[in-house]
Amino acid sequence: MVDVILGLQWGDEGKGKIVDYFAPGYDIVARFQGGPNAGHTLYVKDKKIVLHQIPSGIFHEDKINLIGNGVVLDPVILRKECETVKPFVSDYRKNLFISKRAHVILPTHRALDKASELAKGNEKIGSTLKGIGPAYMDKTGRNGIRVGDLLDKNFTSHYIKLRLKHQKLLDSMHFGEDISDWEEEFLEAVEFMRQFKIVNGEYFINDNLSKGKKVLAEGAQGSMLDVDFGTFPFVTSSNTISAGVCSGLGVAPQKIKEVMGVTKAYCTRVGGGPFPTELFDETGEELRKIGQEFGATTGRPRRCGWIDLVALRFACMVNGVTQLIMTKADVLDKFEKLDVCTEYEINGEKTKEVPFQLSRIEIKPQLKSFKGWNRDITATKSSDQLPEEMKTYVNFINDYLGVQVRYISNGPGRDQLVKIK
Repeated sequence: MVDVILGLQWGDEGKGKIVDYFAPGYDIVARFQGGPNAGHTLYVKDKKIVLHQIPSGIFHEDKINLIGNGVVLDPVILRKECETVKPFVSDYRKNLFISKRAHVILPTHRALDKASELAKGNEKIGSTLKGIGPAYMDKTGRNGIRVGDLLDKNFTSHYIKLRLKHQKLLDSMHFGEDISDWEEEFLEAVEFMRQFKIVNGEYFINDNLSKGKKVLAEGAQGSMLDVDFGTFPFVTSSNTISAGVCSGLGVAPQKIKEVMGVTKAYCTRVGGGPFPTELFDETGEELRKIGQEFGATTGRPRRCGWIDLVALRFACMVNGVTQLIMTKADVLDKFEKLDVCTEYEINGEKTKEVPFQLSRIEIKPQLKSFKGWNRDITATKSSDQLPEEMKTYVNFINDYLGVQVRYISNGPGRDQLVKIK
């Protein structure tokens, strides 16, 4: 049985804490897509930890953690992550497995990412410049190097061949930055990565499933950044929705049971691209300030706005969400009035559907207002103790989406998660 936890907005929904919370109930935690552009924030022994590629179950030493084939993996960042994890676990290598079929991010992928973004000028998509897009392009172009290739005696020749191809592209883009230091660091990290348990991930996970093991699949980014269903072209390079679990881990659709969608009680987005409910006023600034809305990977200020139920219902539909988890509800504690977007107005017509192309049209969000609870909920332990105004807010969202909020996060701590009865 495979359960899934994924984001329903533009990423940064707080999935790391949620995976960490649910991990004790599973035998395996597996990342199924994305790369080091993801940043999953957890608090371990009151210390803030940000994971980029390692599954969020790594701090539970009795759990197996698998980096699946759908991930693009940067050995340099993996090595740095391991140094971060090391003080909190006795042996991170013991329970961390890597799929042979996962693709590797090379230094030249990072250079190509930077060169491509610079060339776009005012049409930048907001890339994190981690080499994610170029690595996925090599994957679909059938040129990439995979983790299993690191064990091949001819790895060096494979690497040089791909590097030379990339260099020709960089020369054509007039990218003159010296990346020799990147390459030295990369080759050292490759040696480090060879020490891990590198496995046929699809056999590994299915063998465990056949033995009755429970798997928690962890997504990165968010559904509105999905390469097919997100706000294209301002999207990531992988399938962030639940369908990506099957291709990113090698499991069949009938193995998936619960799809737990994570949404903030409001909306945020990092980087460029459409954001219908974005606030440019003092309210938006207040959301950012109270919510400490800065990218876990980039540190960039997040754009903030009210919750977008049109986009959220779309995300629930394409994912087959079975239950919702609402995070950062406590950020709304001091607001006297809350708005939710229930429709889009486009060219004078109202719709509850997400358009094919959002970046070439003007969307006027149609808002419904609610009275805020204007009360500190961070110490709340039971759903019975939640303010009536909050229950009204959440119940409206439940009815609109046709999916129930089952948990509400009311603070960053591991124990700050209220189960809704």
